[in-house]
Amino acid sequence: MRIESLFGTRLPIIQAPMAGVQNSALTLAVCHAGGLGSLPCAMLSAEALVAELEVLSTQAEGPWNLNFFAHQNPPADDAREQHWRQALAPFYAELDLDIGSIKAGAGRRPFDAHTLELIAPFRPPVVSFHFGLPEAAMVARIKGWGGKVLSTATTLDEARWLQAHGADAVIAQGLEAGGHRGQFLSADLSLQMGTFALLPQLVAALDIPVIAAGGIADAAGVAAAMALGAAGVQLGTSYLLCREATTSALHRAALKGEGAQHTAITNLFSGGPARGIVNRVMHELGPLSALAPAFPLAGTAITPLRAAAEQRGSSDFSPLWSGQNNSGCREVSAAELTRALVAQLPA
Repeated sequence: MRIESLFGTRLPIIQAPMAGVQNSALTLAVCHAGGLGSLPCAMLSAEALVAELEVLSTQAEGPWNLNFFAHQNPPADDAREQHWRQALAPFYAELDLDIGSIKAGAGRRPFDAHTLELIAPFRPPVVSFHFGLPEAAMVARIKGWGGKVLSTATTLDEARWLQAHGADAVIAQGLEAGGHRGQFLSADLSLQMGTFALLPQLVAALDIPVIAAGGIADAAGVAAAMALGAAGVQLGTSYLLCREATTSALHRAALKGEGAQHTAITNLFSGGPARGIVNRVMHELGPLSALAPAFPLAGTAITPLRAAAEQRGSSDFSPLWSGQNNSGCREVSAAELTRALVAQLPA
C-alpha cells in the first residue's frame, strides 16, 4: 500500500518535521501541493500547540501530521553536568557569559497524557513519533478517532518492534538523514546503516508500509526509493531553504556554503545523536562527546552560547541540522518543491 491510500494524500511525499526551522506555514504549503505536511511539536508550549492546531484544522487542504518525541527524560546527573560545564567553560569566558547562571531544563517534552488531551479534540489525521512509541493506551486512543500512527526505525529490530506495537507505517531513517536519529532500542551507532541498505530489508520483513528517509533530495532519489519498495518518501533537508521555512539567516548561509558538504553525527547540542553541518564547537570538542549529558539535557548549557554567538553573527555554537545530501535545497515555495519531487515517478 502506498501512502496516498493510507493517508489520503495525492502524492507519496512527507515533509519531515523539523523543530526550530518551521511552523505551520511550511506544513500548510506541503499539504496544499498534495503531500503530507508535518508539524514538529516536542518544543511547543501547550498554548503554542493549540494555536497551531487551530490553524491546521481550519486551513489545511488534505491530511496533516503532528510529530512528537516518545522519549523519557533521564534523571539528573549532577557529576556529568559539572563535567559538561567545565568543557564549555572556556567558550563561556570567551563570550563573557556567566556559566553559573545556567538554569536546568530539558527543552523537549515527551508525549504524555496531557498532550493527548490537547490534541484529541482536533483529531489529527496522522500522528508520528520519534524514539519509539508512547504507551499502548495512547496509541489506541489516536487510532480510535481514525488517526494513523507513524514512527521512525533506524534498524530492522526497531521496525519490527514498531509494527508489533501498533504503528500503521514505519519511516526507515538512513544514516544520511539530518537532525536527530530516531533510534530507541540501542544507542550503538555502529548498528545504523544507510537508507538504501535499510529500506529493502524493512520492505521485505514488514507487513506495513515503509517510508524512506535520509539522503533523498530530489525527484531521482524519490524514484529510486520507490523502486526499492518504499510506500512513500520523507524529506527534510530539501525544504530548509523554502520560503515558508523559518530557517535562520545563519543556517541558510551555512546550507548554501561549501561547508555544507561536511556533516557529522553529534550529541553536543541535545545529548542525542543528530546530523548537522560541522561547525566550530563540533571541531573543537569532537562531534561526539562522552561528557555531554543524556538527551535532551545537554542543550541546557550550550543554548546560552548559541544565543550569544548568534547575536554576534556567528553559528559557531548553533545546531546546523542537515542531511548528507543538501543538493535539493532550493529557495522556492514548499508547494513547488513538493510537486517537483514526484516528476520522475510513473504516471
